Parts: sequence; structure tokens; C-alpha cells
Amino acid sequence: MRLNELRDTAGARTRRKRLGRGAGSGKGGTSGRGHKGQKSRSGVALGGFEGGQMPLYRRLPKRGFHNPFRKTYAEVNLGRLQKAIDGGKLDAKKPVDETALRTAGLINKSYDGVKLLAKGEIKAKLTIEVVGASKTAIAAVEKAGGAVILPEAALGAKDEKAEGKGKAARKKAAKEEAAKERAAKEKAAGEKSAKEKSAKEKSAGKEKAAGEKSAKEKHAPPRPPTRAKTTAE
Repeated sequence: MRLNELRDTAGARTRRKRLGRGAGSGKGGTSGRGHKGQKSRSGVALGGFEGGQMPLYRRLPKRGFHNPFRKTYAEVNLGRLQKAIDGGKLDAKKPVDETALRTAGLINKSYDGVKLLAKGEIKAKLTIEVVGASKTAIAAVEKAGGAVILPEAALGAKDEKAEGKGKAARKKAAKEEAAKERAAKEKAAGEKSAKEKSAKEKSAGKEKAAGEKSAKEKHAPPRPPTRAKTTAE
């Protein structure tokens, strides 16, 4: 090896940036520093500031709503279940739950549960454990001799939906309770007034009868004196 053959290790030295060498170099114009003043320094985020004018993102109307508590369910149809059973991916003798469906390849993403739908035809007798199912799907599975097992929360979901949730439900319940109490009070007051009225009518009838009796006694002719019977008679 000779001195003129010595070289640095690859990557030991980096080439400097050749700034201000035109737009074709990639670092022309402002040489990578952008603008003057505030905009040429790091840590600044103006993000939509328009010099004090109402920014565009506040001038435009907003539409829609993003529910952070929304749940996403995987939808599985009866036809796909039957196809998986025919292909040997599902065992009809074992309960079909989310784990079995993932193993069979019918579900491949992360979901909050599985819902059973009625598209297609099911012939096998299955016990299916899912979060939700349509009425038609439940009827089809039961007709084939199987059963659909739903959690208790899913069974009472319809009643909960009908009653409502949170503040609206409490307000509705309070209104109904107040209406019941008001109706009970009105009923009690009506019964009390009816009793008082009947008692007054009875007392008035008694007074009237007593008055008529006293009037009759006052205007009646005097009775003849009764003669005592003798022993001879």
C-alpha cells in the first residue's frame, strides 16, 4: 500500500451543503432557511394566522360529528358460514364465536364484536355466539336446528334504546313520576270530595226527614183518650 492509496472509511466524512447555487441544486433561493424573521426560525407554528383577520378555518361552516365512543362490528352472513363449513374451515360441532371465525379467516381486522346477518342459506346445525344478530338470521339458524347466543346487554338494547340514555332518560322518568304523583293526588282529592258530598247529602236527608216528621206531628189532630179495659169485658 502506498500513501496515495490511503482512503477514509466509507461514510466517515459527509459532503457539505452547497447553498445558494440555484433552484436546480435544491437549496437555491433562501438556502434552506425559508423566510426572514419569525418564519426563518425553528419552533414557530403560525398555522392559519391571517394577520388578525378571521382565519379561513373559522369562517367556514362545520358539518358532521365524530363520536369517540362509536363501536365497529364485523358483519358475517349465513352464506359465508355455510361456505366455511363446506370447505372444512369451521367445525359445525363446536360453538362458533369470534375466535373460531378469525381462525377460519372470516374476520381479519380488529373489531368490537361480530354481528350475524341473514344473507345466504344455512343448513348446518350451529351454536353461534355473537354480539348481535338480525331477527331473520336468528330465525334461519333456529330453523336449521341451531341456536344464536347473545349477551344480556344485546338482549336489552332495544328497551334501552326505547327508553333513551343519560339526561334525557332521567328527565323523562322524572316527568312520568311527577305525572303519576299528580294523578294520585287528584284521585285522592276526588274520592275525599265525593265522600264529603255523600256525607252532606245524608245529613241533609236526615234533617229533612226529621223536619217533615216534626211538621206532621205538629199538624196532626189530637188522639182520643184510650179507655182501660175492665175484667168483665
